[in-house]
Amino acid sequence: MRVIWTPEAERDREAIWAFIAAESPASAARMDMLFGRAAMRLAEFPRSGVDGLVAGTRELIPHSSYRLVYEVRAQTVWILALVHTARQWPPVAE
Repeated sequence: MRVIWTPEAERDREAIWAFIAAESPASAARMDMLFGRAAMRLAEFPRSGVDGLVAGTRELIPHSSYRLVYEVRAQTVWILALVHTARQWPPVAE
């Protein structure tokens, strides 16, 4: 199964990297590796996450501080968002 990060999820991942790297580039690299490994596991086990808070999505916790929101369509896992667990999810509509 293919795994594709949406542009929004890529931006989330880059923002997390930048935030952590400001204090410790090595820690940012380790965290990013966790995210990458979690996404690759989904290629083999796409239903390993739990039902998401948004209908049709699933969620995987690659680290106790982050939730990876994704959906499975056909033969593709779409990573939709990477969100800190302290943040509001799903976001409140304005």
